[in-house]
Amino acid sequence: MSAALITEAALFARILTHIGESPRTPPIMPARGPPGWDDDPEPTPDWDLLKQPEPDVEFDQRVSW
Repeated sequence: MSAALITEAALFARILTHIGESPRTPPIMPARGPPGWDDDPEPTPDWDLLKQPEPDVEFDQRVSW
């Protein structure tokens, strides 16, 4: 199997025109945002349930050597 590389723009345009394709590059489309995730938002977590209870005793974290 052999491969060919087309380096001439005029030849490339003729081939594209022959197969029914436009020889011009398509315009660059503007960027878009993410899919419509904002349409169905997830429920907000209840952060109060994730808090740890306060300890009953005070813990001294100082190092005394």
